[in-house]
Amino acid sequence: MISLHQGLFRSIQTAIYEPRLHRFQAHLVFLLPRYKLLSLRRQLPPKSSVFAKLNEEEKEAHGVYEVGRRNKALKLKVEQIGINFDSCTPGQYTLLICPLCKGGQSKGRTLSFHKNQNEKVAMWRCFNFECGLSGHVLADVSPIQEEVNKVNVPKKPSEETLRLEPLGDELIEYFATRKISEEILKKNAVMQMIDDKNVIAYTYRRNGELVNCKFRSITSRKFWQAKHGERILYGLDGIKEGHDIVIVIVEGEIDKLSMEEAGIINCVSVPDGAPQHVSIKASPSKKQEARFKYLSDCNGCLDKASRIILATDGDGPGQALAEELSCRLGKQRCWVVTWPKKDEVSHYKDANEVLVHLGAEALRHIVENAKLYEEQKIYAVL
Repeated sequence: MISLHQGLFRSIQTAIYEPRLHRFQAHLVFLLPRYKLLSLRRQLPPKSSVFAKLNEEEKEAHGVYEVGRRNKALKLKVEQIGINFDSCTPGQYTLLICPLCKGGQSKGRTLSFHKNQNEKVAMWRCFNFECGLSGHVLADVSPIQEEVNKVNVPKKPSEETLRLEPLGDELIEYFATRKISEEILKKNAVMQMIDDKNVIAYTYRRNGELVNCKFRSITSRKFWQAKHGERILYGLDGIKEGHDIVIVIVEGEIDKLSMEEAGIINCVSVPDGAPQHVSIKASPSKKQEARFKYLSDCNGCLDKASRIILATDGDGPGQALAEELSCRLGKQRCWVVTWPKKDEVSHYKDANEVLVHLGAEALRHIVENAKLYEEQKIYAVL
């Protein structure tokens, strides 16, 4: 006569020797009282000896089962961030569409994905300069390891995460001294930091979505950009659609706002200011090319422009920026403004200086009288 506990013990032993019944084993154990469970643990053979008693066919089946189980675990974890690796071969690197940037402007397969031969770990990295998605997951991890096993998914900036709020009276008054109206500020979604009322937040938007933000303090004149923000042209959403259009490029956000005060809507600003010198060479480095990637990440608006007017600052770096832009956009369609003299020895530096001292009509007149870039460069040399 077999008692209830003896029958359960034999069932548990059978479940342990058969890999497919592991889950059944766990349910049986929980049926036992605590004192019986402690006694049972002393009688169970170690896991290694259990596996040793399996024949070669059973071991092979167990290995296939384990690999399949790990594959399923990896798949569930990776799919949480939008990666589908059904087409990937274990032990090889595969290029996939990045779930975060979708391949950027090129729309290509920029995500390198790899899972090792035994399906224990999967890792990936996006090689799109503007994205940076990377990470790894393990098929089987303990709760402690799970804390370490995190995926590095860059968070997109938002008004909440950046702690932004509408402009207060102090910054509105500051812009008034620069001849920028409250209407233009609202139209361009210029904001401020909640934690520091002296910091302007120029929000960069594409199709209405916040993708970057540049901060500028009016007290220390320091500036910085949001972490993981996309480097695009400031004012991109304000460009009117169409072919054969004219676009003005300036060096700073406040110059873009100044152009709008003068009635010039099709105007954008570069995101990073000007370089100290011209870096154009026969074969520019990847770093040099990456600096100007925002020219290609502009929804194709610059490709539709028949004329591009360069209204960069009148100093050395501003002229270097104009040269860099003209080389990449095509000098045959680039025009350049000439800032008027301030006195016998100096000129007005940029669009906002002209707006403040000479007014909106004067600024518009300067832009309308821009000269072909090649002709202006020849004149400057002579």
